[in-house]
Amino acid sequence: MTARIQIKRVYDKASSEDGMRILVERLWPRGVTKAKAKLGLWLKDIAPSAGLRKWFGHDPVKWEEFKKRYWCELRHNQPAVENLRAYMKKGNVTFVYAARDERHNGALALREYLERT
Repeated sequence: MTARIQIKRVYDKASSEDGMRILVERLWPRGVTKAKAKLGLWLKDIAPSAGLRKWFGHDPVKWEEFKKRYWCELRHNQPAVENLRAYMKKGNVTFVYAARDERHNGALALREYLERT
């Protein structure tokens, strides 16, 4: 059985249907307390590198190149990927992210990578 991967902004209300809520950001989201985030896990090492995040700057024009570069980082970071997959084997997960852009963010790119590999 494959875990269902949902994507949610950290600023959206948590739900009992979220399963394990995993923050997939390198930096803690502004203005959110740990209690309000209701996370089960924070995987900093799975997030895009600081340099890649800064280069991307959530520019939709750079989206396809961002994904290629991020996926390259993930291929070279298999311990973090395998750690995440171990949690996914336990049930449904929700990747929690902080970006304003709901169509171009690291959580979406991560889910796509995991679905392709």
